[in-house]
This record gives sequence, C-alpha cells and structure tokens, in this order.
Amino acid sequence: MNSKPFEIFGEYLKAADFKASLGNRGMYEQNRINERFYVGDQWYGAKCGNDRPLVRHNVIKRIGDYKMSQILSNPISVSFSAEGIPTVLSEPDAGSKGGYSKKAVAEEMEINGVMRALSSYYGVTAERVKLGQLEERLLRNAYITGTGVLYTYWDSEVKTGIFADEEKKLPIKGDIACEVLNIENVFFGDPYEEELQKQPYIIISSRRETAEVIREARRFGADLVTLRAIEDGSADGKITVLTKLYKEYKAGGGYTIKSVKVTENAVVRGDFDTGLSLYPLAIFSWEKQGGIIYGESEITYLIPNQIAINRMITANVWSAMTTGMPMLVVNGDIVPEGITNEPGQIIKVFGSSEEVAGAVKYVAPPDFSKNFDSSAQALINNTLTQSGANEVALGLSLIHI
Repeated sequence: MNSKPFEIFGEYLKAADFKASLGNRGMYEQNRINERFYVGDQWYGAKCGNDRPLVRHNVIKRIGDYKMSQILSNPISVSFSAEGIPTVLSEPDAGSKGGYSKKAVAEEMEINGVMRALSSYYGVTAERVKLGQLEERLLRNAYITGTGVLYTYWDSEVKTGIFADEEKKLPIKGDIACEVLNIENVFFGDPYEEELQKQPYIIISSRRETAEVIREARRFGADLVTLRAIEDGSADGKITVLTKLYKEYKAGGGYTIKSVKVTENAVVRGDFDTGLSLYPLAIFSWEKQGGIIYGESEITYLIPNQIAINRMITANVWSAMTTGMPMLVVNGDIVPEGITNEPGQIIKVFGSSEEVAGAVKYVAPPDFSKNFDSSAQALINNTLTQSGANEVALGLSLIHI
C-alpha cells in the first residue's frame, strides 16, 4: 500500500488543527457564527424563550452588501498586449532611415493578432464560466470568513463545439473551469507565509460521491485493491478526497506545479504535471492579518455591536407592548368568570364598592427611558459610520445602483 495517502492526510489534519486554533473559537466555529449573523439568525443559542418578540436590525448585512456592491460596480476587464510591441504599426517607407523591415512589421502584426485573440478568448471564457457570479460568491465568502478563494483548473469534459475532422465526428473537448472554494476546504503548507505562490504545497478537500471517485480512479488505471480501499473508506455513500498541489524543482532551476489526488487510504490519481509554473488559485482577504495567509472577517468584530442593537430594540418593543397592553390582575374570589381582556368586555362583579374597585387592576409597567430609543439609533449610526457605511453612503449607493 502506497504510504503517500497517509502522508497527505497527515498534512491535512495538521492544517485543520491549526485552523481550529485560530482566534477565540477557531476558524470553523467562528465562520459558522458569522454566517448566521449575516443571514439574520442572530438570536441562535440565546435561550430567550418565545414569550416575547426577538427583534433584529441587521446592520452586518447592510454593511457587507454595501461594500460588496461598491467592489462589483466596476466589472473586471482584461486586455492582452506584448511588452515593447506597439498596438498599431504601419509599414514605413523602405528607404526611410531606421524604419521597420517588412519582416519585423509582419511579425509584430502577428503578435498583435495573437494578443487580440487572447483578449477575445478571455471575454468568451469569462462569460462561459459566469465569472461575474463567481466574483459575487468570492466576495461573500471573503466578507463572512475573511478569505475568498477562486480555483481555476482544466476540465476535460467541457464541450468546445470544435471538431478535429471535417465530418465533425471527433469533437475536441476540454477547457478552463473555475470554482469558488470555501476557505474551510483549502489548506496551506505554511500558514505563516502570506504569499500564495511561496507556499510549499496546497491541499484542497472535497466531499464527493464514492461511485464518482471510483469511476475517476478506474479511468486513471487504479487496480482492484485500490478501488476496494476507496469503497471501504466511504461513509453514507460519500468519501473525502484531497487534491494536493505542490512544487517539483528542476535540476536546471525553476519548478513546475504537480498534483496528486488521494483518499485517506488510496490514490485516486497519481502524481502528474499540471504544466503550470504558478498555483492555479487566487485569494482575496477582506482584512489582512500580519504574518498569516488567512484573512480576517469584519463580522467577527461587528457581532458585539449587533447583539447590543438587537437587545436594545427588543427591550424598546417589549416596553411599548407592556405599556399598551399592561398586565391584568384579577381577584378570583370576586370575579369567578374568565376575562379575555377584549375591549368592551362586561365583567360581572358582586360585592361592595371597595370589592368592585379591587376586583380588576392593571399593573403599571416601569417607565421606559426616553433616551433608550435614541441610544439604540446612535449605536446603529456609529456602527455604520465606523465601518465606512453610514446612512449617506448607503443612500448614495442605492441611487448609484
């Protein structure tokens, strides 16, 4: 049995332990909390019961949506050019001093043609992979978890619409594919190295259908022992697959990016050369942390403000309800019938005037400070302002959009 799967899984578990040690709660738990606060599930685990309305004023989502809209308002465009080659060339007079030769002009025109083709290819590819939607998901991940990751790879199953023969019987398949990865599923060989391309290796984990993994392993020549090991390592019809990207240095200098795909106890695809000299990933950190590759989420530090805002508004609403509908105390010895507290209800009371006066009484709620509401609003405004998304900016962004 090849020891490589166990070695790679050991590196994966070590990196996972490092993530779990980050911050006060660890990356995994903190990201789950941040996700709940972003979507609005902000009373989770508070154990406040159901006897009162739990109000939420989601400033975290307002801040995030505003900032993401500002970034996405300027779409990305790419234009290829060759350094030192002018975009437009005209053939000079053959007798002009220092003029271009016909051969040089032809070569430069050819290079410019290639650059225009690459620019067009980028536009077509960006549309095919839906790059705009990927950017939105990338930014959302970065805002919630601190780091967004875009993975680019070659998908041999993509139909290009091009054929290798005139009869169109031999379709050419394969093209670039892009995928947004959750940072929880990306593990860096040296988390203290901030530069992505300086990483010794990168591991990408995924949870996949076991049958699909077995088909892939069979396609790359796995034997029966390997296929059985993959099947034995699955649970609920799924199995964890690790894709490792690493550098292999050449004797004459430089390196190439190689890859291997494994489960915990089997090789799905053996080591192969990707043909790349750079890791095919791009990362976006919402807030950079010094000396570490993982970014920091703004939500983590907005949560205390969000909790305070929700509690203050909830207390305000509860006070208004108890003031408008105060608690009713009934002397059961004098009023034997049930009271519904409906407006205009007639209550039969038998007894003296003193007994009638003491039969039913409202309990006056405590006075609510008039400054409480203004304090809550001030906290909301201060939170928005400190995060760079005050009411003026939010108003302008709505007009702009």
